Amino acid sequence: MGGPGLLLVWLYGVMVVGAVSRSVFQISTEFDKAPLAYSLSAVAGLVYGFITYSLVRGGDRARRSAFVCCALELAGVLIVGTWTLVDASAFPDQTVWSDYGMEYLFIPVLLPVTGMYWLRKGVLRQRPEAAAA
Repeated sequence: MGGPGLLLVWLYGVMVVGAVSRSVFQISTEFDKAPLAYSLSAVAGLVYGFITYSLVRGGDRARRSAFVCCALELAGVLIVGTWTLVDASAFPDQTVWSDYGMEYLFIPVLLPVTGMYWLRKGVLRQRPEAAAA
């Protein structure tokens, strides 16, 4: 793996460290303040971790798992991002996916789209017959 794939793994790795460390700190020190937000950040960290592992592992099954997780991640960003805009009182503090990841330079919304594109492009490169489908 090199080029864009390596950059994708690196970015997901950074998001794992950011989301997990932030949620561990917030859950252990101030969980009562915003339990939903901190729990969602922890879930985001786990999703990022699984995608990172799947990308590094490689293989057809791991790529399919990573693609599904990227789609779930994108759904999470869109649902939680919209929820934080519509009902801000439900989120007294930010999650990784709040406001579509604005606090993280919108990386949470851009990363799954980029990941799905890269994973799909890799499948098409390996199996040209999939391009016709």
